[in-house]
Amino acid sequence: MDSRLLSSEEQALSRAMVQAHSERMGLPVKDAQPNMLHGTLESKAFAQAHPVYRAAKVACLDMGFIEPDAECVARAWQAQFQRLDECDPNLWPNEPVDFGMHLDSANSHSPAFAPCPHKLGLYAVLPDAVWVARMAQAGVPTVQLRFKSEDAQAIQREVQAAVKAVQGTGALLFINDHWQTALEAGAYGVHLGQEDMDTAPLEQLRASGIRLGLSSHGYAEMLRANAVRPSYLAMGAVFPTTLKRMATAPQGLGRLHAYARLMRHYPLVAIGGIGAPQFAEVLETGVGSIAVVRALVATDLATDQPEVQAQRLIKLMAQR
Repeated sequence: MDSRLLSSEEQALSRAMVQAHSERMGLPVKDAQPNMLHGTLESKAFAQAHPVYRAAKVACLDMGFIEPDAECVARAWQAQFQRLDECDPNLWPNEPVDFGMHLDSANSHSPAFAPCPHKLGLYAVLPDAVWVARMAQAGVPTVQLRFKSEDAQAIQREVQAAVKAVQGTGALLFINDHWQTALEAGAYGVHLGQEDMDTAPLEQLRASGIRLGLSSHGYAEMLRANAVRPSYLAMGAVFPTTLKRMATAPQGLGRLHAYARLMRHYPLVAIGGIGAPQFAEVLETGVGSIAVVRALVATDLATDQPEVQAQRLIKLMAQR
């Protein structure tokens, strides 16, 4: 970043922030996304902004945060400074109040969605109702039907079959994307992406009592999701994944730990490239659930291996 944008004192503070946090929070150069700044750092508003904000914004960009996330953290660092009356470059902002988050209904702009368990445990993301049935019967506590089809009748059949499949098992079933069919079938919950927040009737879903899970990929999306007050929040991708093209680089464990600290008032689900060898270190970040896809569905459904693998992963969750 062009150091001429900052005063000498701001440069020193920004460097200290990077030195303190880059190993944990920074992305390798090969993974960092290009920041489309559109001249924001050269704008009059930036030039007149608070010195702590300016230093933190540059530091976050240097650590590979995309611009919207760098903006969120920089504003939080300024708020933290004003709250504590000191700027410690070693103190990463983790308090909801510094991010402008309202945690109680009296100060929130919208009521909360119906609650779900704070620890959702092993969360299996599954391609069809057959998989849902087998994993629910194997004791997986939370399952999601992620059925990809443009056929409305096929979607209806799969959702209805999945709802029926979990009855009597104790498994909580979330339906990915197909919120209307999920409502009609009486599903426990729905899971939506950030892009769905613009089109889904959130007030209708909230009023129905259905649970809502939302995906997030960084600070800006977490704060946007928080305004809706969902039942749980999914955070990722933690590690590289080949199952879905991601708009952002893998976030890594350091960022996941910071995200979990900030959003600790929500049930949290870590997702993205997580297999059995990573369970312990992922759970140490403070999340209460791990979502798995390939760790289960890559096994052979014609054998008993999916159930065996599910039991293994459930035990790994229990050990933490």
